[in-house]
Amino acid sequence: MNNPLRQRLSALLNLHRAWRLVWSAAPAWTAASLLLILVQGLLPLVSLYLLKELVDALTLAIATQDQNAFWPTLTWVGLLGLAALVSVLTASVDGLVREAQNLAVNDQVAALLHRKSVAVDLAYYEDSAFHDTLHLAQQEALTRPARIVNGVTQSLRNLIMLTGIAGLLFSFHWAVGLALFVAALPAGCARLVTARQQHRFARQTTEAERKTWYHHVLLTSLEYAREIRLLGLGRFFLDRDRETRDGLRRGRLAISRRRVGREAGSGLLSVTVLYLILAAMTFYAVQGALSLGVVVMYFQGYQRAQAALNSLLQGLGHLYEDHLFLDHLHTLLTLPNPVEGRTARHRPATSGSEGLVCQGVTFTYPQRAEPALHRVDLRIKPGEIVALVGLNGAGKSTLVKLVCGLYAPQQGTISWQGQDLNDFQPADWRRLLSVVSQDAMLFDTTVAENIGFGDIARRPDADSLLTAARQAGAADLIASLPTGLQTALGLQFAGGHELSIGERQRLTLARACFRHEHQLLILDEPSSALDPLAEAGLIDTFRDLLGGRSALIVSHRLSTIRLADTIYVFDGGRVVEQGCHAELADSGGLYSRLYRAQAESYRL
Repeated sequence: MNNPLRQRLSALLNLHRAWRLVWSAAPAWTAASLLLILVQGLLPLVSLYLLKELVDALTLAIATQDQNAFWPTLTWVGLLGLAALVSVLTASVDGLVREAQNLAVNDQVAALLHRKSVAVDLAYYEDSAFHDTLHLAQQEALTRPARIVNGVTQSLRNLIMLTGIAGLLFSFHWAVGLALFVAALPAGCARLVTARQQHRFARQTTEAERKTWYHHVLLTSLEYAREIRLLGLGRFFLDRDRETRDGLRRGRLAISRRRVGREAGSGLLSVTVLYLILAAMTFYAVQGALSLGVVVMYFQGYQRAQAALNSLLQGLGHLYEDHLFLDHLHTLLTLPNPVEGRTARHRPATSGSEGLVCQGVTFTYPQRAEPALHRVDLRIKPGEIVALVGLNGAGKSTLVKLVCGLYAPQQGTISWQGQDLNDFQPADWRRLLSVVSQDAMLFDTTVAENIGFGDIARRPDADSLLTAARQAGAADLIASLPTGLQTALGLQFAGGHELSIGERQRLTLARACFRHEHQLLILDEPSSALDPLAEAGLIDTFRDLLGGRSALIVSHRLSTIRLADTIYVFDGGRVVEQGCHAELADSGGLYSRLYRAQAESYRL
């Protein structure tokens, strides 16, 4: 199948998707809209007939000078006015119905995007092609659905109107009906050409569009405000943003100039055909073959049919443009989720003697040649503390992602209590984990909610939240906040309170402690932002905090690592050493060199 034909079939498929999207979002409002469309499509035909009868009655009354002819004429005026009133009322109701449809479809699209964004595998977020697809689906998610609703409804309305009036024109003369479509054909073709050019331009400039949004975030968000000022980068990113936007603007203007030229040519043709038909009708009227009312009816009908056909073609052109949005929305919504979407064959056991076992685990990130992990063997026994040590990029964080079920190994297995993690539904497995990352991610909600997010299925109360806070050494911090547990965090919203990195890390640890059913605590640089006293307190109470559960620690601070029962040393994606601190410190290997280098920095 050649490419242009395939594009047309794809566009038609997306028209079906557009209708299905509108119907699924607002079936009741869409049914009401269909009824209004039918009424609005037939009203012009009724008005044309009434106008013809009025003109003929008025012509007869003027010709005969019969005073009694006024009342029949007034009847036609009243009926024509009634049709106009019905048209006004249906237009007003139609505005309400379309607004309701627009709001419902907007909410539906937002919900679809959000649900899919949460459900897709983490690997997609580390792929630039996914960000292009996500951007194309998101950038017009608040406006494009409304255009789809309007495009579908207007196209149906114009089609009904056009069918009726075209039949009327063909009844006058087949050439008049044919001229209607011949005159509109260039305009329709011009719109389709423009739509294809805009489609192609949007695909080619997706990354540039994303860069403009990135520049916007850099220049306006709190996250980057300090660095932008300290490094004096404001002018640099302003200039870079201007260059990117200049290129996009030039491309859009070039398309617009070509569009205007095509529209002007097709418009001249339409006007010429219109007045040639008027001349023909005038000739027939002078010959006595047509009454004045019939001439007015046919001429008005032709004008309305031409407007309806142009509007129909314009609506189809817009829907063809919407093909881009719908195509990328469909692509996003149908992305496979081999990790997050797998079905459960078993539920993870909450007890056992095997613990967590990695056997021959090999993993390579998409679009990378070298494996991040190569044949890694590791075990965490029940109640055991295991630490991962190594230089940056050695594979420690990658292993943590695999243990958390965010990725699946390409070779080897990861099992829990003798069951492969691939046999679990990821959400079921993660309920047994508590993870504290180095980023100390908190949400701009209350302290209570941030701690309670550790176990979203559990109903939190002040006592349970404060118990988790005390276990994490965050009770004094919460007591010092303006409204304690109800203090709002972050500066994005009114009344928010900003915390230091160390304070944020304590609250994330409290969140991990709140998940009382967890069997494995995973800590990625758990004390990196803590002051020495807080770190010492964490180390002293760490085993009590675990309560007999297992822990996996990733850290460069060997004072924390010494807590571990077993230490695995990573280098180049491989486990090169394992043992306890005392064994490894005297081995002369990589761990020994790292330990001595760090210990040397503390000597006076």
